[in-house]
Amino acid sequence: MYFDELTPGMTAETAPARIEKEKMLSFARDYDNIPLHTDEEYAKKTPFGRLIAPGVMSFMSVWAKYLEVDFFGEELLAGKSTKIEWIKPVFADDVLYGKATVTNLQKRNMRNGLAEITFEVFNQNGELVLTNVTEAIVKCKTV
Repeated sequence: MYFDELTPGMTAETAPARIEKEKMLSFARDYDNIPLHTDEEYAKKTPFGRLIAPGVMSFMSVWAKYLEVDFFGEELLAGKSTKIEWIKPVFADDVLYGKATVTNLQKRNMRNGLAEITFEVFNQNGELVLTNVTEAIVKCKTV
C-alpha cells in the first residue's frame, strides 16, 4: 500500500504465534544466553518461577505474523526505527497475537513518507505483554 493510501487509525490483526519451548531455548542460547532464559533450576528461584522467553524473540514471533498482513507490501522502502517495551513476561507455550495500528503519517518528500505503526501484543489470556512503535519509509503513489 502506498503512503498516500494509508490513514491514521488503520488496523491489522496478526494470526496467533505460539512460543515453542525448544525454539525459545535455541534462540536464547544463540542470542540472549542468560540463566533466566536457559536454566530451568535458576528460573524457578526468580519472581517468574520458570523460564521466560527472550523479549526480542517474543516480538519477532509476532512481527513474522504481521509481515503476512503487512500494510505496505512492495511499497515499503526501508525501516527507520523500532522501540519495544516489555510489560509482562512471555512463557513457553504462550500464544501471542498482535494488533498493528497506523498512529502517525508524515510526508517526507514527493517520493516517500514516514509511517508510524504501533503494535500491541497480547497473550492467550488477553494480557498486554509488549508494545512496539516502528517507523517505516513508504513510497508515495504520486511522484
